[in-house]
Amino acid sequence: MVEITELQKIGIGVMGFGLFFLLFGVLLYFDSVLLAFGNILFLSGLTFIIGFRRTAKFFFQKHKFRGSFFFLGGVSLVLCRWSIIGMLVESYGFILLFRSFFPMAFKFVLSAVNIPYLSAFFSSSSSRV
Repeated sequence: MVEITELQKIGIGVMGFGLFFLLFGVLLYFDSVLLAFGNILFLSGLTFIIGFRRTAKFFFQKHKFRGSFFFLGGVSLVLCRWSIIGMLVESYGFILLFRSFFPMAFKFVLSAVNIPYLSAFFSSSSSRV
């Protein structure tokens, strides 16, 4: 079993607060201050969880450069108070960065919760990919 260090526990909390502020910023009609605070907390929480070197390695891999560029560009646009455009750019970058993770996440959700219609839909759509 993997042991979670104290820094990783702090990182999980910081990342949770970041996601909360991002959600709250979107619900309050793209409030730029809440979105900027959520982005900063999310990125710092990610750094606490996996470490600075692994975070830099993840964002600056050659095949993930475009996703990193859009994600970090969206974060910088949100920090410059262009919240709607920044969140759109950031969302596109997030999809590009984590597109290899989405099939694993879907399989995990479907194995954890056995939903008959959704599991049939995703099992037929995964064969098309």
